[in-house]
This record gives sequence, structure tokens and C-alpha cells, in this order.
Amino acid sequence: MRPLTCNPLYRKVDAVNIASAVSSSWKPSLAFSFFFLLLVFLSPVVSAQTYDPWREGNQRVFAFNDFFDQLLVRPIASTYTFFMPRVVRQGVGNFFSNVRDVNVAVNDLLQFKFQDALSDSGRILINTTIGVWGLIDVASDLGLEKHEEDFGQTLGAWGVGSGPYVVLPVFGASNLRDSFGLVLDTVFNPLQYIDEPSAKLSLFVVEEIDS
Repeated sequence: MRPLTCNPLYRKVDAVNIASAVSSSWKPSLAFSFFFLLLVFLSPVVSAQTYDPWREGNQRVFAFNDFFDQLLVRPIASTYTFFMPRVVRQGVGNFFSNVRDVNVAVNDLLQFKFQDALSDSGRILINTTIGVWGLIDVASDLGLEKHEEDFGQTLGAWGVGSGPYVVLPVFGASNLRDSFGLVLDTVFNPLQYIDEPSAKLSLFVVEEIDS
């Protein structure tokens, strides 16, 4: 009688078992290697984003924002979302997006993106007129792409560094450069030039709730 090891079927099954064992032993090693390489490649990015010399103050502002959000903002926003029909919310969002396009067009010019500036100016003209003060986004349907630019991005394009990480009251996480840019965005927001203070405040509150 021949030994089992001489049996072709036995050798085939044994080879399969060995290959399976080797494959199983390699899986944890491959997973560990992939995880290690991921850490190596991402570690410079993470460290570059953690410049936080004002950590203690940022933590206090973050705690205030979280309390303010839980106490007031989230219940109001949830109520707004529940009772306001989707089509109305879409119109409100389109209106404020059209207002922000004014700042976008200005920053396009400051960054020498003249084609984008022409496109965004066209969006403002079309949506403000045909789109009934921006309630309907007609420009997007006509192929005019919406861009996102602000004064923080413009300062970055001019070579201004981002600066330390900072948490702003209400507005949340940012950095020093974008915080200054936010001030300029607010100054140049067309809603700032509404004469009636109550109307200006109401629009600001609705915009924040919609956001």
C-alpha cells in the first residue's frame, strides 16, 4: 500500500491548505503595512493643521458654541426644517446664495479669475431678475457654474499665511487669516446696507438658521 503522501489527491488538498494558511498569515501583515504607510503619509498633514497656541481660549469658545447650539440654534433650526416646506427652504437658500455671489464675484476679480468673475456676475444678473431676487436659481439651469470664493481665499492667493487655529463665537472653527477675511466678507455683504435695522437683523437670523 502506497503512503498517503504519494496520493495525488492528498498532495492537492495539502497544497491548498498550505496556500490558505500562508494567505491568512499575510492578511494581518498587509493590513498592518497599509495602516503604517497611511500614518506616515498623513502625519505631516495632521501636524500642519494642529498649530493651536490659543488652545485654552479655543476650548472655552468651543464649549460656549456647543452650549449655544444645544440650547438655541439646533431647536430653532429643527423647528424651521420641520414646519417649513422644502420648496420654501430651497428658495430661501437660493436667495442668500445669490447675495453671497456678490462677494464671490468681487473675490474672483481680486484673484484675477476674470472668466469666473464674468460668470458669477452673470449669475447675479440672471437670478436677481428672471429668478425673482434669487429665489429661483435660473443661472445654474442655463449652465453658469457657481463658484465659492471669499476674502480668506483671496488673502491666501496673495500669499498671506493661514496663521493659528482659532474658534470663533457662533461661526466655529477657522484660522487667523480666514477670521479677518470673514470680517471683510461681512462688510461687503449687500445685506449690511439695508437701512432698516430690524429687517437687517431678521435677514441675518434667517440666513444663519437656513445655514
